[in-house]
Amino acid sequence: MGEKQRYHIVSDLCKTMAAKGESLGSSLPVPSVQELAKDPVMGVPLRYVRPDQDPPIVSDTTLAPEVPVIDVERLVSGESKDLELARLHSACKEWGFFQLVHHGVRSSLVEKVKLEIQEWFKIPMEEKKKFWQEAGDLEGFGQAFVLSEEQKLDWADLFFMTMLPPHLRKPHLFPKLPLLLRETMEAYSFELKNLAMKIVQKMAKALKMEPEEMRELFEDGRQAMRMNYYPPCPQPELVIGITPHSDAVGLTILLQLNEMEGLQIRKDGRWVPIKPLPDAFIVNIGDILEIVYNGTYRSIEHRATVNSVKERLSIATFFNPNFDSEIGPAPCLIGPHNPALFRRVGVEEYFKGYFARKLDSKSYLDVMRIENGEGIST
Repeated sequence: MGEKQRYHIVSDLCKTMAAKGESLGSSLPVPSVQELAKDPVMGVPLRYVRPDQDPPIVSDTTLAPEVPVIDVERLVSGESKDLELARLHSACKEWGFFQLVHHGVRSSLVEKVKLEIQEWFKIPMEEKKKFWQEAGDLEGFGQAFVLSEEQKLDWADLFFMTMLPPHLRKPHLFPKLPLLLRETMEAYSFELKNLAMKIVQKMAKALKMEPEEMRELFEDGRQAMRMNYYPPCPQPELVIGITPHSDAVGLTILLQLNEMEGLQIRKDGRWVPIKPLPDAFIVNIGDILEIVYNGTYRSIEHRATVNSVKERLSIATFFNPNFDSEIGPAPCLIGPHNPALFRRVGVEEYFKGYFARKLDSKSYLDVMRIENGEGIST
């Protein structure tokens, strides 16, 4: 079966699921890697051994290029804002990743997020079970994209939940978190929404779009958060923290929660490690923005590696359009010499198709591409 035929089958299935009001997807239950890693004499279980992956150790990191750094204060005001906008355009076009400094999110809040999430992962397994993924759902503790019992697994525990709009929060997840963590995440969610809106509108300006277009697309969109816990591994060269992929979302803002590094991006055919700057966010373009910007800015494949010494923790915040809307190349970026590269599709349909597949590089974005100039009419 060809990709185009598979796309239409998944599309029809997703429309049926949407009509029934069902979840965006599901993932089979998996063991807690944090619990597995507590046994110091245990080797790596076979299901986590990943001979299909590039070796996680990157040699000669001192010569690796460094991801661009964007200063939000310079981007939004002052004499240098045009220069900083040009730097943002270059970072999005050439890298798809950048670090964000002077971003305006309160440092006291960022420190509370770091501390409280690290404490959250220390709760006993009996408590964690109350937050584990339920059958047919993706939210809670567990992993995503696990579609068969034979499938290889990542060396990580993830806690995923929807934050915005508030009425979509699962009643057994966010409302059941400790009060202090709930209050912290509420404030963090609000500040990151404002930051994300600022960034996507500046991207639009760099592409000579009307920033209002991006505000309308994302203003009432869905925000989700994924807390990532990568335990130390006795043989880190055999496993992968998260399988190489591009994010299906609009924009991702990542906060490193402790001092252990592990995020790598594929740049010019090689894996490049990212060294997080103090008080910085790591931002990357997702597949949805590549679609909307018609390929001018591209999502970039990335992965997480682990080590044998200490756990690594991070929290990724994902921003998406309203699920009742459609995505497709912005009309102002299409012309006789710039044909549309991607199909138009409903956002909810898009995500249900995404979660129906295994995580695999940028393969889902390829399904969205228009082949031989034939696409879905707008």
